[in-house]
Amino acid sequence: MLDQKENALQIRAPTSKPPFTLGDIKKAIPPHCFHRSLIRSLSYLIQDFILVSIFYYISTTFFHFIPSPYSYVAWVSYWIVQGLVFSAIFVIAHECGHNAFSDYQWVNDTVGFILHSALLVPYFSWKNGHRRHHSNTGSLERDNFFVPRLKTELKWYYKYLNNPLGQVVTLAFTIILGEPLHLAFNVFGKPSDLFACDHFDPYAPIYNDRERKQIYISNADVIAATYVLYRLALAQGLPWLICFYGVPLLIAKNLYILVTFLHHAHPSLPHYDSSEWDWLRGALATVDRDNGVLVNKVSHHIADTHVVHHLFPAIPHYHAVEATRAIKPLLGEYYQFDDTPVHKAIWRDFKKCIYVEKDEGSPDKGVFWYKNKF
Repeated sequence: MLDQKENALQIRAPTSKPPFTLGDIKKAIPPHCFHRSLIRSLSYLIQDFILVSIFYYISTTFFHFIPSPYSYVAWVSYWIVQGLVFSAIFVIAHECGHNAFSDYQWVNDTVGFILHSALLVPYFSWKNGHRRHHSNTGSLERDNFFVPRLKTELKWYYKYLNNPLGQVVTLAFTIILGEPLHLAFNVFGKPSDLFACDHFDPYAPIYNDRERKQIYISNADVIAATYVLYRLALAQGLPWLICFYGVPLLIAKNLYILVTFLHHAHPSLPHYDSSEWDWLRGALATVDRDNGVLVNKVSHHIADTHVVHHLFPAIPHYHAVEATRAIKPLLGEYYQFDDTPVHKAIWRDFKKCIYVEKDEGSPDKGVFWYKNKF
C-alpha cells in the first residue's frame, strides 16, 4: 500500500503547454484574495513577536530551575520552536519583497528592510535576486536558486557520495551551511556563478544602476546589525547571544533552505532548457507540501501554498489557502501536491534528485527530469 502511494506521488507532472492561461487562473481566484491589508499583515507580525517574547520569557524565567539532564531537553525545545517562529517572521519579510505585505511599497520596503536585517539577510539584494528566481523558475539557464546540475556538470566526487553515508554528509552540509553559502558565494545558483557574490556585490550583473545603490544600503545595514549583535555579546555574554538568538536563527535559516529545496526538488517536477521553457510551465514546476495543521499555520502556510505563490506572489499568505483551493480544479494534473512526512520527503528527495537529464529517446528535447543513477 505504501509503495503504491509512493509511486503515485512520483507520477511526472505534465510538460505540455497547459490548456489554460494565467488569466484563466486569476479569474478562478476570488477577487478579495488579491487584497492586501496593512492592518492584517501587521497583526500577524505582532503575533510572531508575541510568540518570540513568550518563548524568551519562559526560557529566562524557568529554565534555570530545571535539573539536568531535563534542562537540555528544554533548551532543544526552545531552539526548535523559536527557530520556527523566526522562520515565520522571515516569511512575512519575504512577503514584503513581493509587495504582498501592504499596498504601499515604502511600507513594504521599510518593514522588509528591518526584518531582513534582524535576520542577517541583505534585504534589497535578496528581494531583487528572489524576483529573478520567480521570473525564471524551472529554467536551467536563467533560474538562480536550487538550479539542478546536468549529469555532465557534476564533480567527480558526486558518485562517491551516492550512498547512505554520503547522503547524510551532503544533507548536513546543505542544511547547516546552505543559506550562508548561498548568500556569500551563490551556492545553489547557476554552475557558472558558483563563486559569485551576487547578494553583496553591487556590481553583480543581475542589478541595474538604481539597484546598485540599494545593495550598498543592504550591506551597510547587515554590518550595522552585526555590530549590534557584537555589542549585545559584550553586554550579555557570547553564550547568551548564541542560546537566545544564534541557534534559533540557524534553525530558521536551515528551515528556509529545506522548505525551498522541498518546493523545487521532487521526482515529479520537470526542468526546461530555453527551447521549451515558458513562464507559466516554469511557475507550475513546483510542489505544495503538507507539514501538518499546526506547523502550516505557524509558518504562515509557506509550504502548502507555494504553487499559488509562484503564480501570484503578491497574494498575502492569509489568502493563499483559499486561493489554492480555488485553482486546484482548474489546474488538475498540473497541480503538484505531496503530503509525505517531511523527514521522509527530505531523505527520499535528497537520494532521488541528484541531477537532471533528458529521457533517452524522448521527443521532449528540452525537458529534463531528476535522476540519481551513475
